[in-house]
Amino acid sequence: MEPVILSKLEQEYLLRVIESAHQVRDARQFFLWTQGQLQALLPHQLMLCMQFDPAGALLRLEPMHAGLLDDAAMRRLCDPSDGLAARLARHCRDSDRLPAMTGGGRRAGDAMLEQFRRELQQAAGLDHMVVHGSGALAGGATLFVLCGWGEQPAARHAYFLALLLPYLHMALLRLSAGGRPALAAQEGLARPLSARETEILRWVREGKSNFEVGCILGISALTVKNHLQRIYRTLGVSNRTHALARCLALRLLEAPGPALGSPQ
Repeated sequence: MEPVILSKLEQEYLLRVIESAHQVRDARQFFLWTQGQLQALLPHQLMLCMQFDPAGALLRLEPMHAGLLDDAAMRRLCDPSDGLAARLARHCRDSDRLPAMTGGGRRAGDAMLEQFRRELQQAAGLDHMVVHGSGALAGGATLFVLCGWGEQPAARHAYFLALLLPYLHMALLRLSAGGRPALAAQEGLARPLSARETEILRWVREGKSNFEVGCILGISALTVKNHLQRIYRTLGVSNRTHALARCLALRLLEAPGPALGSPQ
């Protein structure tokens, strides 16, 4: 492989990403870390972060996305049994081509990876991906898929991902304890959820639409939507499905009665 020469600015970005990696302790910090200087080196729109147990079973699948993906796209990407991420992980873990990427060059993926690229375009409107993972480890493996590039990724992007893989790996492991999310209470959030926000989430869990929740609570569907947008930002998620999954992991909806925090 032809050596990659880093510019002074790239060296500075790389050092800052590495220096700040040890501060990552929860999902919100992980998201903010991946949206900082890491973006200057790996300018992606969506990162699919996967953790596996020593036997190869999927323990965690975190989609880190700065925008909003609808529920259908999230299901196609993140279904733990047959979503794009799970199938891509199975393919890559059987391959010795990592790091891999779509597009041209020596690190370009095989025909199957190009098929995943087309599926990514159809599901989420994102193009290209760069993939790398730790391989089998006694404590469990990780795999990271960086999706949605403004232009075709180059060999240097695969190189940057390889350099940063140990820090991504350890940061993701810190989010879990014994195969379960380490976040166990609301102190892992930017702020507590209000009683009203928790009430809305409980009705969303029951499958109610924004209009139906508004009718039940005596507020407008627009107000419900605004509450949900605040909830998404607080939880570090992008849609209803992921918000409910995060609430289950944090056990925010288990206790009956008023939620923690004050009404908004």
